[in-house]
Amino acid sequence: MLKNIPQNIGPDLLKILNEMGHGDDIVIADGNFPAASKAKRLIRMDGLSATEVLDSILKLFPLDTYVENPVSLMQVVKGDTYVPTIWDEFKKIIIDNNEPLEEFEYLEKPEFYSKSEKAYAIVATSEKALYANIILKKGVINY
Repeated sequence: MLKNIPQNIGPDLLKILNEMGHGDDIVIADGNFPAASKAKRLIRMDGLSATEVLDSILKLFPLDTYVENPVSLMQVVKGDTYVPTIWDEFKKIIIDNNEPLEEFEYLEKPEFYSKSEKAYAIVATSEKALYANIILKKGVINY
């Protein structure tokens, strides 16, 4: 047993987070995201929301402070009128975890998919909200 590790972070995700280095990306994907076909390394977190996973990861994982935008979102596809309220939840979770966030980087769907394919890992959640995909760039832990 270990201390201070969120209960929903299993050994597979803990290993991935530990292996990642400064500048590596991890994707937290919603239930509609094609995670299995895009991932180099896939972690399934079925039954959990993207917000739960984001909050737990940020307990262990610093965001990169050496880049302008360490957090990327998939922007709404042109012509779609959906307004993703989950983005406000993401922002609150990031700020509540004392991580710096100037602004999100918004990527068009093909660019988001391409960046996801290059990410160190993808975490597949059961998130039901649309456009609830987020990419985090790992930072440096200052001792």
